[in-house]
Amino acid sequence: QVQLQESGPGLVKPSQTLSLTCTVSGGSITTSYYAWSWIRQPPGKGLEWMGAITYDGNTLYSSSLKSRTSISRDTSKNQFSLQLTSVTPEDTAVYYCARDLAIVRGRSFGDECDSWGQGTQVTVSS
Repeated sequence: QVQLQESGPGLVKPSQTLSLTCTVSGGSITTSYYAWSWIRQPPGKGLEWMGAITYDGNTLYSSSLKSRTSISRDTSKNQFSLQLTSVTPEDTAVYYCARDLAIVRGRSFGDECDSWGQGTQVTVSS
């Protein structure tokens, strides 16, 4: 059974870069045809898909966040990471990593994820 765990700072100052890492156990991030997504939920709002990295290393991003988002991976550690630049208080949210079934199911990224991390609260404040 795949398990995911987010890690990273819980507090980031405005204009700085938010960096989170997701460590995956029980399965490889290179296994065909899974993708690995970052999803966030601001307080009082719904889930927002941010971007994903596929089993073969391709990256895809939400159009609204594309200019500030970067997702990478370290296959030797079975981890994938998120960087969000120039953060503002509006980026305050619970951030989740998840295994995305977009390629497996032929769906849009973020629509169906079968394994999730517990989520990590990130607050943007000075």
